[in-house]
Amino acid sequence: MTEEFKKKAVDAVRDFGWPRIIIFLFVLLLFIVAPFVGVRVDTSISDVLIRFGQNGVMVLALVPMMQAGAGLNFGLPVGIIAGLLGATLSVQFGLTGWIGFTGAIGLCLPFAIVFGLLYGMLLNKVKGEEMTIAMYVGFSIVTFMSILWIVLPYTNPTMVWGYSGTGLRTTITLDGYWTKILNDFLVIRIGSNFTLPTGAILFFALAAFAMWLFMHSRTGTALTAVGSNPDFARASGVSADRMRIASVVVSSVYGALGILVYQQSFGFIQVYNAPLYMAFPAVAAILLGGASVNKANLLNVIVGTFLFQGILTMTPSVINSVMKTDMSEVIRILISNGMIIYALTRKTKVTK
Repeated sequence: MTEEFKKKAVDAVRDFGWPRIIIFLFVLLLFIVAPFVGVRVDTSISDVLIRFGQNGVMVLALVPMMQAGAGLNFGLPVGIIAGLLGATLSVQFGLTGWIGFTGAIGLCLPFAIVFGLLYGMLLNKVKGEEMTIAMYVGFSIVTFMSILWIVLPYTNPTMVWGYSGTGLRTTITLDGYWTKILNDFLVIRIGSNFTLPTGAILFFALAAFAMWLFMHSRTGTALTAVGSNPDFARASGVSADRMRIASVVVSSVYGALGILVYQQSFGFIQVYNAPLYMAFPAVAAILLGGASVNKANLLNVIVGTFLFQGILTMTPSVINSVMKTDMSEVIRILISNGMIIYALTRKTKVTK
């Protein structure tokens, strides 16, 4: 019995992966050490929860394409650009409060659907190389939009450059429009150090529930079948190409919604090259939660986002207090790229 238990434990550790276990223990250690270096734990937990609400929907956007066998969506900026178009149009029209935020959602959805359709059709032409092509698609659309942000006829003084009256500023404030509209909804504050962004977390829960419903619908089941066994799905009369396009459209829509949630929490709209590398933290987070390249679920999203944002929150405060130097960006890049490399090498090992 002991040997059997030991074997199961070793298999469980191997399946979950040592990098994930090490990172989990590292985050736990940071929380334990925090009080001894003058860092308040309640403030840190509050920051993690705020970051979770801010980034969770963008991580959730990766699930459909992974389930459909299209790999990691490094082309997430396609959806993000759609969200930026919706956000800037909302500000351009002077929409404020809940009308401004819901207006941004309504304005971004047509862009996200059209962009997703075109993006999905392209990925169907390059089966087997989706992740590589997706990365360059993301880079290309961000660069192309950097030109359009200058020439599109925006006129709102909040957004355009003051000296020329044309072209969007690099950073656009949402003060007076819909900054923190979700974070402050039903917000719970305990003392001066703990804040629970109830609205943002409820929005993530709603988005996760909608994703769960979609993945358990007839389309979602067919989509998962395509990712698990394309030959069986084809024999059952399921069009693999259509299911892959559907997964890309849903991923792009969630990417657009994710950037809107991110912006309202951050308080600014950032355009030009800002979305260029936003896919990498999201990809690292879902992989950190236990997802593989071709399989992901909501638990992977929740656990991975908490762990990844926990690292980003605790590292600057705890490590910097101990070492008297800023290591947060170095550790973020190391973990982001390290988890992606780890997942890709595991995929290669399985397929041989």
